[in-house]
Amino acid sequence: MLILVRHGRTSANAAGLLQGRMDLPLDTVGVTQAEQLGLAFGGVERVISSPLLRARETALRISDSIEIDQRWQEIAYGAYEGRPQSDVPSAEWERWRSDPDYCVEGGESLAALMERTTAALLDLANDAREQDIVVVSHVSPIKAAVAWALGVGVEISWRSRLDQASVCRIAVGPKGPSLVSFNEVAHLS
Repeated sequence: MLILVRHGRTSANAAGLLQGRMDLPLDTVGVTQAEQLGLAFGGVERVISSPLLRARETALRISDSIEIDQRWQEIAYGAYEGRPQSDVPSAEWERWRSDPDYCVEGGESLAALMERTTAALLDLANDAREQDIVVVSHVSPIKAAVAWALGVGVEISWRSRLDQASVCRIAVGPKGPSLVSFNEVAHLS
């Protein structure tokens, strides 16, 4: 089973900023969320993390031994990183939403995100048939993984919401992946 975990909250999350590749630590709420994830998933033998600090800090609450995989880092928002979503012109959002190959200046397209995430998923698929693997990542790569499991386009990202420190589960069987759960937050009580 693939257990996909979104990192805990950062100050940029709390402020409603587009984080992208900004390398921020967890805030105090995020640390608590990560500790709750550690209680829920501690003992899982294999934990993989995005290289970004907020994901690594979350992963290290789950296991002392983590693997880093660049392919699980957040999508790049280019010139809009660190800025409120409201700073992005509506025409820019519309183009990004309607064309998976479009990217903002200095950013990354959803198609490119899907390509790198799919490669990471395929590398884990065989092992995930036999063992639980926790992957600590970000909202966009996790939504791409869900699209992979459902066999749909990455555009589904615009029609789904993932909370901070939430969990999605993807089973991998002989006939391929299947989505087991989405946006679990019961562990955050």
